Amino acid sequence: MNTTCKKLFSRWIAAALITVMTATTAVGCGRSDPPPPVDDTQHGSQPANPEQTGMSTGKKVVLLAGAAALYYLYKKHQNAKSETGPEGQYYLSKNGRVYYRDAEHRAHWVTPPPGGITVPADQAHEYRDFQGYENRPTGRDLQGLGSDAE
Repeated sequence: MNTTCKKLFSRWIAAALITVMTATTAVGCGRSDPPPPVDDTQHGSQPANPEQTGMSTGKKVVLLAGAAALYYLYKKHQNAKSETGPEGQYYLSKNGRVYYRDAEHRAHWVTPPPGGITVPADQAHEYRDFQGYENRPTGRDLQGLGSDAE
């Protein structure tokens, strides 16, 4: 093989590799992270978070993560008695965890969404003492708040 053929072959291989790598990267961009798992059965999943939206310049929002996000979800769902499952009523256990019950009355632990929840600032003020308010690592957890039995 002469040097011209070698150069052309090398360029062709490089172009093919770039095309494969670009296609692989583009396919991965369309995927979204899986929702957080349910803790009780280890094979269910938490529903996607409808509250999580992009930042808006017209409305001040606060990011709630960790305990603050769980407490927000609990307060939002604590009186939803008409349904069972992830859209139904949420309970706060004595050990400081949030859960809901499915149609068979099995408890499903709720985990905070990995990216947190954006909440309008006027609704978020009551969660400012909890860990995860504005994504900070310090603050109060939910231990001791629960009076519901598991």
